[in-house]
Amino acid sequence: MGTTLWDVVVIGAGAAGLLAASQAAERGRRTLLLEKNRKPGVKILMSGGTRCNITHATDNRGIVEAFGPPGRFLHSALAALGVEETIALFESAGVPTKIEETGKVFPVSNKATDVLDALLRRLRASGATLALQEPVLDMMRTAQGFTLTTPLGVQSARRVILTTGGQSYPGSGTTGDGYNFAARFGHTIVPPLPALVPITVSAPWVADLRGITLPDVALRVLDNEKSLASRRSSLLFAHFGLTGPAALDLSGVISKNPKPQTLELELDLLPALPEATVDDYLRKESIASGKKQLAVVLAEYLPRRLCDTLLTLAGQPAERRSAALSRLERARLVQTLKRLRLAITGTLGFGKAEVTTGGVALEEVDSRNMRSKRAPELFIAGEMLDLDGPIGGYNFQAAFSTGWLAGAAAAEMPV
Repeated sequence: MGTTLWDVVVIGAGAAGLLAASQAAERGRRTLLLEKNRKPGVKILMSGGTRCNITHATDNRGIVEAFGPPGRFLHSALAALGVEETIALFESAGVPTKIEETGKVFPVSNKATDVLDALLRRLRASGATLALQEPVLDMMRTAQGFTLTTPLGVQSARRVILTTGGQSYPGSGTTGDGYNFAARFGHTIVPPLPALVPITVSAPWVADLRGITLPDVALRVLDNEKSLASRRSSLLFAHFGLTGPAALDLSGVISKNPKPQTLELELDLLPALPEATVDDYLRKESIASGKKQLAVVLAEYLPRRLCDTLLTLAGQPAERRSAALSRLERARLVQTLKRLRLAITGTLGFGKAEVTTGGVALEEVDSRNMRSKRAPELFIAGEMLDLDGPIGGYNFQAAFSTGWLAGAAAAEMPV
């Protein structure tokens, strides 16, 4: 590709970049979308177990609240492209959606390829140019805007939109390239760390339970008995530790801690039942079903294999009968069921992280248009921003919305 002066160049063809480029081109701007991979949207195809959790079934306020205090940054982006508009965008593109019990919104087909194909069809219809296998090696300010050096030549751009993603799933190409460019133009980069990533623990018995899923667990991260964060959702035991929504949502807090090995996880395996209720249940079963194995009694609520392990942790043999269970034994078992502690060793890191916590400091980007406050011709959107939400489609919604707004705003600037 020879040297061309483009009105808008978007760097990174992920969720934010694809919509940013489409929006700019649909507004009549000569637009180039640069992607270093052989294919666009690699992370889209990987997400949601290759199903792509597009968004969450809530209103825009629900999206904002899910991100905590930083979520206020999303007000304008969601006003431009909210949850309903995002769903309508895909529905009108031939991708019917469904809402699952968790509130996650997926394509009916359960195919992430359908989501990506819809975005690519829109991109082609917009008239934007997509250049694959063309990473940006250098980027410099000029009187007209920017020059971008790629292996195939030098491109000139009046406006640039950075949508290169964070550092999660680096195998998909998100290796933090955009941070260097943003920093070069004066932006503060909050240290990127893995989030929505499985948690590793030191307890060897956890590996023996791999494959067991619990649909409802309350999880807390404790620092010397102080609760740093909590989450109630499903949990999956794995050979390395814990994963599933409850663990993933708490992982960012662990990543941010300089000494994660000093933290503990507290598990409430029966969050729907108060401790007094669990104790009373065990007392009554001890009287009425004394011949039953205690593990069988517990298996009314939890998987049998887990029950055997919990008895061992509570100081009871796996074959223990429920008869004559003393008050002290009940108390210890209730504590194991309701306040089980696990020592944390860390997380599986960026290689298994779904998103990045950290990135370009939000106060240095104008939330009304995603325009840089450090370089007026620069726009930043998507996971590059220091903005990460819980599992459930929230992060894709933020990427779609900020990309949409950045593309429209870049196009509307006078050339």
